[in-house]
Amino acid sequence: MSMVKEFKEFAMRGNVVDLAIGVIIGGAFGKIVSSVIEDLIMPLVGRVVGNVDFSNLYVPLSEKVSAAIANAPGGTLALADAKKIGPVFAYGNFITILINFAILAFCIFLLVKGMNALKRKEEAKSAAPAPPTAQENYSWKFVIFYASNNFPFATTAVVIVGCAGLFS
Repeated sequence: MSMVKEFKEFAMRGNVVDLAIGVIIGGAFGKIVSSVIEDLIMPLVGRVVGNVDFSNLYVPLSEKVSAAIANAPGGTLALADAKKIGPVFAYGNFITILINFAILAFCIFLLVKGMNALKRKEEAKSAAPAPPTAQENYSWKFVIFYASNNFPFATTAVVIVGCAGLFS
């Protein structure tokens, strides 16, 4: 078997195609969640906390950066400018990514929970009732036969069903 033919069989399997589609959709979903976090949620959280821009939170690790912050107008320096001057411990971006992960994990949890609920519904639909046991089957045949023989208003159809049930 040629390598090209073997690769084609591998690549066209259902699982590989499903995985590729999942990766593409996952990447797009990740971008949507990132946009929601960066553009909608983090500005609101920053506003509630006190007009904090999480992306610019850092701790200076050198005296040069500390001096630049002290000399800056308003006593603040953007993260990009601080990184140009010296090393900084930039934890604000980590907080943003951590919140991003929590929301993404929650969305995936809801998706899996919904799929499991649909799967349980499907299984409940397809589950057929168990056939009656021999004892249950005999009991019903006896009731039909008894009713057909002891009640004058029983129809002929019931008598036939009762008799057919006794001999089957």
